[in-house]
Amino acid sequence: MKAYLKLAAATLLCMASFASAQTPIKIGFMAELSGPQGALGQDQYDAFMMVVQANGGKLGGVPVEILKEDSQLKPEVAVQIVDKLIERDRVPIITGLTFSNVLMAVFKKVVDKEVFLIGSNAGPSPIAGAQCSPYFFSTSWQNDQQAEVVGKYASDKGYKRIVAMAPNYQAGKDFVAGFKRYYKPALANEIYTSLSQQDYSAELAQVQAANPDAVFVFYPGGLGVNFVKQYAQAGLKGKYPLLNISTTDGINLPAQGDAALGAVLGTAWGPDFKNPQNQKFVAEFEAKFKRIPSQYAAQAYDSALLLDSAIAKVKGNVADKKAFMAALRAADFKSIRGDFKFNVNGYPIQDLHVFEVAKDDKGRNSLKTIATPLKADKDGYFDKCPLK
Repeated sequence: MKAYLKLAAATLLCMASFASAQTPIKIGFMAELSGPQGALGQDQYDAFMMVVQANGGKLGGVPVEILKEDSQLKPEVAVQIVDKLIERDRVPIITGLTFSNVLMAVFKKVVDKEVFLIGSNAGPSPIAGAQCSPYFFSTSWQNDQQAEVVGKYASDKGYKRIVAMAPNYQAGKDFVAGFKRYYKPALANEIYTSLSQQDYSAELAQVQAANPDAVFVFYPGGLGVNFVKQYAQAGLKGKYPLLNISTTDGINLPAQGDAALGAVLGTAWGPDFKNPQNQKFVAEFEAKFKRIPSQYAAQAYDSALLLDSAIAKVKGNVADKKAFMAALRAADFKSIRGDFKFNVNGYPIQDLHVFEVAKDDKGRNSLKTIATPLKADKDGYFDKCPLK
């Protein structure tokens, strides 16, 4: 009996030593972490690392090494980073990805190498349809979806004349197209601006001349701060309802101040959601970072929960690509947005909501849920994806 106990103890000791010495899974985290859009990527990173740190440096019970990279909103830089992550660092997983032009630049390079790409913000339309890949999963939305819910809201409100404004790149075009999918009247005008533009006085004069029922815009990060302030300064706030995506979000509200009050935003998550996991996330994020989390943080937090669940299912063996792919597709985690499952193209099937910028119970500008126009929504491109 003593010999048996000694053998059992030795076996357990060996297992413990193996677990403690287990080589960490390398995960590349690439996002915009500098410049005017750096706050978006920083919120993604901070929330992702909350899960890793809460788990003692592990995901799925396995040690992980997070390789943090700044793509600088430059596709050519992102390509160089991905080459390094794949060829030198040998990462099996890359996550983050803030802007659609960056994701499009690296997408084929990553998935063709059979590296798993877990996006937590950008959602360009080409990879939702014919270019979809079984190695890509998103914990955010396909770009059009956020705009679609605002288009449905505008249609329900009976607005007849709307001017749309957005930066002239993939996501900007996707968002305007998405808005028009549910808003059927012809737009009074579509105005596209440079992705680096900071002064919108000429375009706002065009809005004034059009005298619309409402204005729909997409201006993320620092672009949105300038736009919303200039919109108010031009006397358009309160005159033309401001409908938007990724403009009056949690990143921008502190800098926009009361110029943002009353604006209407569409997306999949809000800080006022009452499910227990979301309340825990919001409370812990606020305690740690002294700010209300943005949707960028929420989506990245979900991406960490997704990886935590999938890595656990394969017991850390992410080299078994078929099994790990199935574990990711199962999405066996409690999303802070509520119900969550993947469509065939790796984008979520989810409810989409409309929020109004309003004061919270602490007197801060925040987002208040006012409607859920689209439920269990599927993006408009999944049927073009050849995956089944």
